[in-house]
Amino acid sequence: MIKEIVDLTKVLVQFQTVHSKPAEIIRCADFIEEYLKNIPVHYQRINQNNTPSFLVTPDSGVSTVLLMSHFDVVEGADHLFQPFEENGRLYGRGVLDDKYAVALSLVLLKTHIKRLEKLGLTQKHLSFGILLTGDEEAGGTDGANHVLPSVKTDFCIALDGGSLDEIITKEKGILLIKLINKGRASHSARPWLGDNAVDRLIADYQVIKTFFDLTTPDNWHRTLNLSTINAGKSHNQVPDYAEAIMDVRYTEYDDMDELIVQIRQKIQGELVVLRKDPLFFGHSTRYLDMLADSNAEIRITAEHGSSDARYLSAYGINGIVWGANGNLSHHSEKEHIEIESISMLYERLDSFLQKNSEMN
Repeated sequence: MIKEIVDLTKVLVQFQTVHSKPAEIIRCADFIEEYLKNIPVHYQRINQNNTPSFLVTPDSGVSTVLLMSHFDVVEGADHLFQPFEENGRLYGRGVLDDKYAVALSLVLLKTHIKRLEKLGLTQKHLSFGILLTGDEEAGGTDGANHVLPSVKTDFCIALDGGSLDEIITKEKGILLIKLINKGRASHSARPWLGDNAVDRLIADYQVIKTFFDLTTPDNWHRTLNLSTINAGKSHNQVPDYAEAIMDVRYTEYDDMDELIVQIRQKIQGELVVLRKDPLFFGHSTRYLDMLADSNAEIRITAEHGSSDARYLSAYGINGIVWGANGNLSHHSEKEHIEIESISMLYERLDSFLQKNSEMN
């Protein structure tokens, strides 16, 4: 079974499903669709703004458990899309985030469909569903955000984080903001005739930073990252415009609307909210208890990053974030997944889903 998952992951990784290459995302979706047809299983291919997603549920449309993962990835050099194995690890762009999970979900689905067939049963008796999306790395607006409102499930496992021994039940929210400063252009030789927008931006940024001067032992507080700056058109001109994008991660203790009001009162420039994504909160359920009871080593914890799990909270779906071991190598040049941990995760999920089926 593990060889099938690893081989399928390798095939998926070779599709360069970055958002600068939408045709590759479609090609990968076409491949996944052929896999579903060959199981065979009834599925929905949902295309929202040219973003493909796949939803498989029991014929009733209601699944007690939903497995969610994504097949888009972040940008990377061409060689990263040629996966390889070394020292028990599988390397390549997206092997950890999140194509191993797509492969695992597909193989798990096929296994359970075959088991049902041997018992003379059909997809009607399937106890779980899968959701595969194509835009998690771009915010999930047309994937999880679009599909989840129509999904009927009691519990969702987002296979997009954590590790074998760590189940995530809380993730920070995201606030993306743009700082805009305007000045007055002049020749660089006569800067006193101008008003440098970059100087204004730097001054405002220093003010904004004071609102994030926080520290706790576990770092569970709001944070600020200055991500990009755009300013200036020529080296011999005082810039009259400057802008910066800042990525804020916030917690349940933050009132971000009020914070933005306070920041705007203290700066000279304009502060624009580009995007606000909710926090993810999972709650204790019998499903979580079943998973925790299956392994005494499992810890329930929080994650500073974010995933499509935020849409679970937004639409009132309980769930967790869980996954195989990748040693926090997401998005890096050495992105990898520990192959043995994929096998162990598969076994735990398989056992959990069978037990859940017997209970329903």
